[in-house]
Amino acid sequence: MIRFRLAELISDKAFKERRVISLSEMAEATGVHRATLSKIANHHGANIGTEIIDKLCRYFGCQPADLLTYVDE
Repeated sequence: MIRFRLAELISDKAFKERRVISLSEMAEATGVHRATLSKIANHHGANIGTEIIDKLCRYFGCQPADLLTYVDE
């Protein structure tokens, strides 16, 4: 199963920038709908395309491997 590390990346970015980062702020900055971000952050097995992965990697300045991890079921 693919696991998204979105919550961890948000937490790390918020800590580094010493501020709160909301999903609404991320949605505006990335062009990814807030509901999609919520689904990625809160639901197991979210199915998203590479375009969204690209936008999130650009926002966090990370590689896909930093955003996604494989967990053996």
